Amino acid sequence: MYAYIDGKLAFKCPTYVVIEAAGIGYQIHISLHTFAQIADVERCKLFTYLHIKEDAHTLYGFAEESEKRLFMHLISVSGIGPSTCRMMLSSISPIEIQQAIVQADLTLIQRIKGIGAKSAQRIVLELQDKLKKEGSDTLLSMPSMNTVKDEALSALVMLGFGKSAAEKALDQILKGNSGDISVEQLIKTALRNL
Repeated sequence: MYAYIDGKLAFKCPTYVVIEAAGIGYQIHISLHTFAQIADVERCKLFTYLHIKEDAHTLYGFAEESEKRLFMHLISVSGIGPSTCRMMLSSISPIEIQQAIVQADLTLIQRIKGIGAKSAQRIVLELQDKLKKEGSDTLLSMPSMNTVKDEALSALVMLGFGKSAAEKALDQILKGNSGDISVEQLIKTALRNL
């Protein structure tokens, strides 16, 4: 229904943004990959997909058409929904997902939360040939540590993790990290450990 939305970023966090266009604020769910692409902009254009369920209409947005195309391929796989796709695109980059599918790297795909052995096999089986034909399309800001941790915690809770478990994982990562870490890096590391 909406091919893209172009407008002013009224609000952004690692899991969703609000884009104001023509006086309307659109809440659009995004991956960490997209968040990294739009981290330093005031206006943006997101390619969108509207997911309609009985109880909700949810907009998903992507900074690049190639990420949206991969998302559309992934949701076409039986048993893989938009939330799982967003988790995949937040855990590893779109190009890494595409390469893992083309190379049948089931181990990498299964490391993503919510993807088991059968789902990984189904993804490879249904998408490997499509992605090979398409070829390989080529498909992060340093605020204070408290802000980084708060944004990462908020993102993990919105992705469905328990607050206490997410906070514990983030504290552990921050303790072991000697230098600065971006919100995106922190969330990706936490996703691997949760």
